[in-house]
Amino acid sequence: MSEISEPGRAADAAPERPEVRGPWAPPGSAGDPWAPPGPAAGPRQAHTGGPQPYPGAPPFGGAQGGEPHTAAAQGGPYAHPAAAWGWPVQPEPPRRVAAPAGTRYHEQSRNGRQRFWHRLGEFLIVGGLFMVAMVLLVGIGMAVGQALGFDPAPEDGGDRLLADPLADQALALTGLALGIPAVLLAVLWCGMRPPGTVVSVVGRMRWRWLGLCAAVAFPLMAVQMGVLVLWEWLGSGDEVFEGDAPGVTRLLAGLVLFAALVPFQAAAEEFVFRGWLVQFFGGFLRSPWPGVCVASVLFALAHGFGGWSGFFLLLYSALWWGWLVQRTGGLEAVIAMHTANNVLSFGLALALGQLAESGTAADAPWQALVVELVSAPVFCLVVDRMARARGIDSRRPADPAGSPPEAQPGPLPPGLSATGTGTAPDTGTGTGLPA
Repeated sequence: MSEISEPGRAADAAPERPEVRGPWAPPGSAGDPWAPPGPAAGPRQAHTGGPQPYPGAPPFGGAQGGEPHTAAAQGGPYAHPAAAWGWPVQPEPPRRVAAPAGTRYHEQSRNGRQRFWHRLGEFLIVGGLFMVAMVLLVGIGMAVGQALGFDPAPEDGGDRLLADPLADQALALTGLALGIPAVLLAVLWCGMRPPGTVVSVVGRMRWRWLGLCAAVAFPLMAVQMGVLVLWEWLGSGDEVFEGDAPGVTRLLAGLVLFAALVPFQAAAEEFVFRGWLVQFFGGFLRSPWPGVCVASVLFALAHGFGGWSGFFLLLYSALWWGWLVQRTGGLEAVIAMHTANNVLSFGLALALGQLAESGTAADAPWQALVVELVSAPVFCLVVDRMARARGIDSRRPADPAGSPPEAQPGPLPPGLSATGTGTAPDTGTGTGLPA
């Protein structure tokens, strides 16, 4: 007879295998060193789409056997390792945070991430990247120009690098356009906010609004330049039109070139002087006007100092444009006017054969300043009225779905609210800047 050790089990049955412990233990067995604590684990359950909470009481509260109150409920093949144990998982903070809803344009850097070294880093990135890019562009541009048959400018050619004025102007416009990536990268890396907040309070370019502003800027600038040409012709006669007029092919090529490059050059200057610099000061100052004034002076000086009339023309225009940016909550209107001014200025100089002799707005005569005293406020007030009629946002709206998250800003200077605007509500929302 066979011995019976247990009811229903023969003694000659296969003996039990010894329990294996350590790293070679089968997964889920009692010897598995990675098995979770609690009652002995049985065979591993089939995967049902998410990590299974171990039997027993959750380590940080919650009903046993119920839905976990942590990220474990959000299982999946890429779930956080702590989620499989039912431990609470803190979500990682977003890398880019926008300013709170209700902030004005100059306050878009108030996202709670700005510290002294971040602000210093923005300056170093903008200045450093721009200078390095300019040096590389000049070297590459000169090499490409000579390969295409453009001779270097003579020693008495002033600031020109190439003898051909049209090619030289194209190289200069391309170099100035490099300010756009320099500003956007500085805001992204050190400002830790969406780069689009430099453009407007909604975090992007409002293309339809830009087109409407351009529809006002180009006709107004054409009238302004016509008045200036007529004024000079009445004073100087036919000398105004003296120059080596280009052929039709060269004229058309130049107009296409200016139409393609000037918008980027104008936008780059607005990004720096009406955008980033004003928002830099707006990060710790309640009023936008200190930043607007400092940026306007720097804008005038950046064009050189050719005469008092040209300097004050640039300063006067910049102050009006700074006001318009605050009223419309973005750079679209001033980009449109700046583009219209430069495209028509370069085009007129090219058509008259005076592109080589054309200077900057710093060389503008007193007549241009007189005309600007009227045209700048006319453009700004008309666009401001359009913005109010069309409901253009001058403050940051609530973030739509899919946009970068908002965050309340960090510690602010004494006396500043979260928006830094005090108690006074915001009531709302070009000038011809010769090349």
